[in-house]
Amino acid sequence: MSTQAQQTVTPDTELDGFIGQKLRDRTLPRYITVEGPIGVGKTTLANKLADAFGYPLLLEPSSENPFLDRFYRDGRKHALPTQLFFLLHRARQIADLEQEDLLGPNLVADFLMQKDDLFARMTLDDNEYILYRQIYENLELNPPKPELVIYLQAPVGVLLERIRRRGINYEREIGSDYLENLNQSYTEFFHYYDETPLLVVNAAQIDFANNRQHFSELLDQILAMDGLRQYFNPNPTLL
Repeated sequence: MSTQAQQTVTPDTELDGFIGQKLRDRTLPRYITVEGPIGVGKTTLANKLADAFGYPLLLEPSSENPFLDRFYRDGRKHALPTQLFFLLHRARQIADLEQEDLLGPNLVADFLMQKDDLFARMTLDDNEYILYRQIYENLELNPPKPELVIYLQAPVGVLLERIRRRGINYEREIGSDYLENLNQSYTEFFHYYDETPLLVVNAAQIDFANNRQHFSELLDQILAMDGLRQYFNPNPTLL
């Protein structure tokens, strides 16, 4: 669950020099969304892509949700306010984008609007979900479609280690059962997803923040995208 105001990224000059030749005179996706479960590295990758392409950045401000820490600590009884906060925040972001005429945008985001329902189905009981859907439908949302969605995958053990390493207080209560259910929900969602081109990335042993070669290889894959679905697995032994 989760959403942060649009940010304009200042390109990293060292990184820009590294990838300048690679990207020169190439047609790039104008609107890219990075998705995946908590701890998989989607915000890190979104930042790197925004730096590389010189695009504005749209992030999920999880830290702004006043219900999230209670949801991770106590579970279902705080699921509805947590989910509604994110839904209304995302709706406001979409409205802001439309007002700023940024759709046909150059933009990188670390969330896909359609995944809001994924979390609602996973965390809400039947009556709460009915209420959630009523509110969702009354908002009459018409989110733009990305030109490319990048779905990052990693096993639960990797996610737990990355969550522990980044040390965000309200994430300390996240357990393996929740992450297992989340991984399964993401897998099912993207198994049927066909609205936009999709790049599925095995992120279990990828370090986009510190390993230039990993990021360069991913850029090559993005530039070579052909068709609705492709896979990037830099370490085939992890299949």
